[in-house]
Amino acid sequence: MRVLLVEDDAMIGAAVQAALRDAAYAADWVRNGQTALDTLACQHYDLVLLDLGLPGKDGQDVLRAIRARNNVPLLVITARDALEQRLLGLDGGADDYVLKPFEMAELLARMRAVLRRKGGAAAPVLGNGSVSLDPATREATAGGAAPVQLSNREFALLHALLLRPGAILSRSELEERIYGWGEEVESNAVEFLIHALRKKLGTAVIRNVRGVGWMTSKGA
Repeated sequence: MRVLLVEDDAMIGAAVQAALRDAAYAADWVRNGQTALDTLACQHYDLVLLDLGLPGKDGQDVLRAIRARNNVPLLVITARDALEQRLLGLDGGADDYVLKPFEMAELLARMRAVLRRKGGAAAPVLGNGSVSLDPATREATAGGAAPVQLSNREFALLHALLLRPGAILSRSELEERIYGWGEEVESNAVEFLIHALRKKLGTAVIRNVRGVGWMTSKGA
């Protein structure tokens, strides 16, 4: 899953980006509002984390500009704790509002909650009737067997497929959800991860559509 972090503070930005990558997100980081808008115009993201105290274009203006053209899930992360600022952010189109300083565990939980709401799902676990995936623990279960722990990139790939069961995702689409900017795309990484997932969960979990991509079924 690909996340755009918009944060001008170098220390906070580096720490949050590293934590997101450790949590299996492909996280890209920009430091001002205009770059964020330019990036969103040419790249798909599953979620945006937006600071309000940005240089140049203020975060509230960036939020309004994003919402004028994009319905991407968006969390405001900011030190502006006044009630009026929180109301401005929420009324301006933010899906949630997280005050600095925050614990990464809380931010990750709020991200999962926003993604569920935006996806129309109330349950915290993704599934298609054959396999289920818990984003909080990164454990997957198939065929009634015991849950198995997935690596970060195994989780990211299966998560992308289960978000759109029945849809075929190409190699490039899967790579976009696994790797962020500056991360080396390993040769045959997608095939390697799918092989590892099939070994853990069974060969029927992920189907290959030759020459097109990979998919999970819509239901058991």
